[in-house]
Amino acid sequence: MIGQAAYAEIARAAVDRLLTGERAAIARAGELVFHALRAGGVLQAFGTGHSRSVALELVGRAGGLVPANQLGIRDVVYYGDAVPAAILDPKVEREPGLAERIWELADIRPEDVFVIISNSGGNASVVEMARLAADRGHVVIAITSRAHTSRITGRERLADLAHVVVDNGAPYGDATMELPGGDVVCPVSNLTGVLIAQLLVAEVAGRYVAAGESPPVFRSANTPGGDARNDLLLAGYGRRVRLGDA
Repeated sequence: MIGQAAYAEIARAAVDRLLTGERAAIARAGELVFHALRAGGVLQAFGTGHSRSVALELVGRAGGLVPANQLGIRDVVYYGDAVPAAILDPKVEREPGLAERIWELADIRPEDVFVIISNSGGNASVVEMARLAADRGHVVIAITSRAHTSRITGRERLADLAHVVVDNGAPYGDATMELPGGDVVCPVSNLTGVLIAQLLVAEVAGRYVAAGESPPVFRSANTPGGDARNDLLLAGYGRRVRLGDA
C-alpha cells in the first residue's frame, strides 16, 4: 500500500543500511576533514537542487562546525554580477563553466576540504566542482547514490573524482514508492544525506576531543552569549566562511 506506514518502513531500512554499511567511509571522511580543519582549512560544502539542503546542514547551524562554508549557484548573484533571473531555471546546474564561476567568487585556500553532494553525481556543475578541487590538490568527499551513478556511463561522475565516497543508499531516480501508472514518490536521499552530514560532524568532533582539543562549533544564537561566542570564532576565518542564507 502507498502511505506513511509504507514510507516509514522504507526510511527505516535506508537508515539501517547506512548505519551498517557506510560507517567506515564516514570515519575516513571525518579523519580527512579533521586534519584539514586543524591545518587551518575550511570545509567547502557544495550541492545543487535538493542536495543544497544537505550542504546547508553542514554550515552555520547550532552544534555544527564553524569552519564550514556553503558554495552554491546563488553565489553568482550574491557575490557576483549575475541577475537573479539567470539562475531561476533549475536546469542551470547542468551549465558548463558554472562551477568555475562559483569557485572564483570564494576565498578557497589550499588546505580546504570539499564535501560535494549529488544524488545522481552526474550534473555538470557538480562534476566540474569536484574536478576543480581534485586537480588543485584538495580532498574531495562525495555523498551520492551508487545505485544511480552506476547507471551513468560515457562521462565523468562525482564518484570518479572523490577520495572518499559515501553512499546515501537512494535508488535510481531517488523516489521509492511506485504509484499506479508508473510514477514514483517519496525520495530518501535528503533523509540519509542529512544523517551522513551529522555523522560526519560527530566523527570530526570526536577526533578533536580525543586529541584533547575543543572542536570549533557553533552555539545556538538563541542562547545567552551565543552570538558573541560565534562571532569570536568566525572572526578567525573572515570572508572564508560566508553564512549567506545559512
